[in-house]
Amino acid sequence: MPEQTVRLSVPAEADFARTVRMMAANLAVVCDMSVDDVEDVRMAAEEGFVYCCATRPESCDVSFELSQGEVRVAFALGTGEIDDADGTLDLAELLLSAVCDEHGVTDDGSSLVLVKRAGVANGE
Repeated sequence: MPEQTVRLSVPAEADFARTVRMMAANLAVVCDMSVDDVEDVRMAAEEGFVYCCATRPESCDVSFELSQGEVRVAFALGTGEIDDADGTLDLAELLLSAVCDEHGVTDDGSSLVLVKRAGVANGE
């Protein structure tokens, strides 16, 4: 499969989390991932959406970079002050570390990047 990029922009509102989850799962299928890997990508996208929304962007802009057996997801982050009094971001970080092979915020703080590879044990 040649590398391809798919972009999605949705309002940064909880009602649109399903849209991001479903798009991510569908694209993981396109990359020939297993059912377990597709579920990991779906969960990673949901937690990435939660993280993105916590940064208060005007919209949630997501870029999916696809290649054979790999999905790389980048969420453009807002610049709003994050209120994580309820621990939502801590939980998102924990879940991302469990389902992604790589994850983190770029050095300039503009994006959250998540990587899932097919058939790779998370974190190896």
